[in-house]
Amino acid sequence: MARVTRQSSRQQQTHPVDELLPFPQLALYGFQHVLAFYAAAVIVPVLLGSALGLSRPELVHLINADLLTCGIASIIQALGVWKIGARLPLVQGVTFTAVSPMIAIGLGAGGGTAGLLVVYGAVITAGIATFLFAPVFSKLVPYFPPVVIGTILTIIGITLVPVALQDAAGGARLIGTPAYGEPKNLAYALGTLLFILAMARVGKPFLSSVAVLLGLVGGTAVAWLLGDADFSAVGDSDWLGVTTPFHYGMPRFEPLPMIAMLVVMLITMVETTGDVYAIGEITRKRVDTDTVARALRADGAATVLGGILNSFPYVAFAENIGLVRMSKVMSRYVVVAAGVFMVVLGLLPKAGSLVASIPNPVLGGAALSMFGMVAAVGIQILGKVDLREERNALILAVSLGAALLPTTVAPFFERMPDDVRAVLDSGITLGALTAISLNLLFNVFTSRSTMEIDWDDVEDDVPLRPRYAP
Repeated sequence: MARVTRQSSRQQQTHPVDELLPFPQLALYGFQHVLAFYAAAVIVPVLLGSALGLSRPELVHLINADLLTCGIASIIQALGVWKIGARLPLVQGVTFTAVSPMIAIGLGAGGGTAGLLVVYGAVITAGIATFLFAPVFSKLVPYFPPVVIGTILTIIGITLVPVALQDAAGGARLIGTPAYGEPKNLAYALGTLLFILAMARVGKPFLSSVAVLLGLVGGTAVAWLLGDADFSAVGDSDWLGVTTPFHYGMPRFEPLPMIAMLVVMLITMVETTGDVYAIGEITRKRVDTDTVARALRADGAATVLGGILNSFPYVAFAENIGLVRMSKVMSRYVVVAAGVFMVVLGLLPKAGSLVASIPNPVLGGAALSMFGMVAAVGIQILGKVDLREERNALILAVSLGAALLPTTVAPFFERMPDDVRAVLDSGITLGALTAISLNLLFNVFTSRSTMEIDWDDVEDDVPLRPRYAP
């Protein structure tokens, strides 16, 4: 009876996910999401543009188009439009899984903007397929039990941590130079991380919830005072820069690139499914097949939009899930506010340049805590799995090993065909495919029962008062 009374009381109360915060808090928490997201968001167009040999103006246009599309996609995912959008605090960003395949596709088409046109044809096709296949894929959720979802999220966190460490050492552009790994870079990263930890440990709930934002601002301020933060690019940037559909020309639709991108989107659908369950676990919000289908439709719609607006495939960003876990700010309207900021940054290159001026080591220190938190969420979900069962333990162990292969033994795939390399030369992709395949082999094809998340038990732990309330 007590349980029934408690559930009835909760039904009358707004869930923290659906709570509309006062405007100042929305703006502050939303901007924190943007800062946490920005470095990972712009790295994909930078990597792709550099690999394809784009000019600086073309690269700047790619970054602006990416930010604009990220903002629109995040608003759709968090706010929800019709049957599109999970209505959860999920930020949309370019999937890292697509980087290697897009570079391979672009170079295979001759590089430059000609290569981009083939990439965009494959992206639009994959986005349409994702949107249409979303309801069917959501019915396959029973084939992705906690052992699979937890493993994939742990892999995502583990494979992203080296990105944070690379920034902490000074950033990819310094690799091979004496400045890479310089003590002062590590000092900035460590100082930022320690500040964030201190805020989380001794700060009041409000200060703890904006610890990442304060760490980024404080670290940048110290770097500027010591002459290691350069804001000159802000003055050189234009005030307004509007991306136009098919800026580089009409997309080219070629069979093999489209197939490669379809495989990529299949992996991102699994990734988004894991992210949706992870955010449900963190926010104590029930997740069902309809929620997953709406999230996947948002991925598909955003990916089609990306191909039209000169951007890329989109997925629910695991990085910001770590921020939700750290800050305990669960309102989806905060992500809507972050989406508005992203749209503004996408339209105002000068504003984007300001955020881009945050030194890499400062970003690395903040990202280390957030990326590690993604892995922690995966481990939390794995806590629901009986790892004393040998088959479950093997799924986790072999998948982790497969995920580390591309990052620890880079030459492993060099002699393989480009099409194969484009799909497998990614730790997230390889680890996810391994986890899915082994689960099918050990659990599904043998008709063994798998544990599912008990959402009644999860929702029973919803805090009656959000911790971020001042």
